Amino acid sequence: MRTTLTEEFGIDYPVFAFTPSKAVAAAVSRAGGLGVLGAVRYNDADELDDALTFMDDNTDGKPYGVDVVMPNKVPTEGSAGDLGELIPEAHRAFVSRVLDDLGVPPLGNDAAHDAGVLGWLHSVAQAHVDVALRHRPVLIANALGSPPSDVIGQAHDAGVKVAALAGSVKHALSHVDAGVDVVVAQGGEAGGHTGEVATVVLVPEIVRALGGSAPVLAAGGIGDGTQLAAVIGMGAQGAWMGSRWLTATEYSDDGGSRAMQAALVEASSQDTVRTRIYSGKPARLLRSKWTDAWQADDAPSPLPMPLQNLLVSEAHQRIAAAQDPAVVAMPAGQIIGSLDGVVPVADTMAQIVREYREAVGRMRATLPN
Repeated sequence: MRTTLTEEFGIDYPVFAFTPSKAVAAAVSRAGGLGVLGAVRYNDADELDDALTFMDDNTDGKPYGVDVVMPNKVPTEGSAGDLGELIPEAHRAFVSRVLDDLGVPPLGNDAAHDAGVLGWLHSVAQAHVDVALRHRPVLIANALGSPPSDVIGQAHDAGVKVAALAGSVKHALSHVDAGVDVVVAQGGEAGGHTGEVATVVLVPEIVRALGGSAPVLAAGGIGDGTQLAAVIGMGAQGAWMGSRWLTATEYSDDGGSRAMQAALVEASSQDTVRTRIYSGKPARLLRSKWTDAWQADDAPSPLPMPLQNLLVSEAHQRIAAAQDPAVVAMPAGQIIGSLDGVVPVADTMAQIVREYREAVGRMRATLPN
């Protein structure tokens, strides 16, 4: 396949794969796409450095990207301990009660307690950028809007392109004005932090509004070759896929939850919920008994970012350790209804390419000779 972005980044297919797994990201790059490693979970910059060294060593010299999270407005800075003092005791009591009601065991005495994700604090995200630029990414993406101008300049000085996710035309135009190179038009079907406008509406809106000033990637509800063909037909230069890779064999081999994968395979496209319980900002999650508990009448309102994630960080650890498919805390998009097994990345990529070719063939057949 050939688009402006396959040419720009030297990849075979316009498939940009966002994933928290270094093994999945590396496998996507080896298979001809662009694996994009999510950095937000790395509170320790040295751990991200190790992950990117793995990417350097396991992508056969092929390109990859890094995704950071720099919100436009950071409510509070500080250590996990400092911020933890801002969490109301009533919220802590609610989380404790829900976990007990759901039968989620406490962590063992020898388990390391997660401090929570601090990657969306500017200081931590800046450290992620600094570490990334010591390696060889070709793209740095920001999941929560345009990065600060100095970060864009820092990336450009290193010869690295910058992408930003947009949920509206206004956001997309702002990104381009700020110097962003690639706009990811993310529809509301997407997993994780997302807006409300559907992908099929949003992508052509943004493509028309930008008028060629920046290439557009489409995101949200895209997981197979027919959907890739559809968004390219709308004017996108490729697709940003996330949830599709959650059931990759490499993900479970890299420490991903097998219970989570089992839950995703059994889920339908209706089994997600958009809520602030994961981070404090609206994010689409796999629906489970955990998310249902937060929708009960006696549930407190989620806290702002980053306090909400600090509140639920140990709960997420306990849930992951319990390995109960009915109690999962995982961002996931509506595309999960199409996931029908745990499959190696290379097989999934081959399927996407085959489906794309078949879809393009069907479209060509509609035109007169």
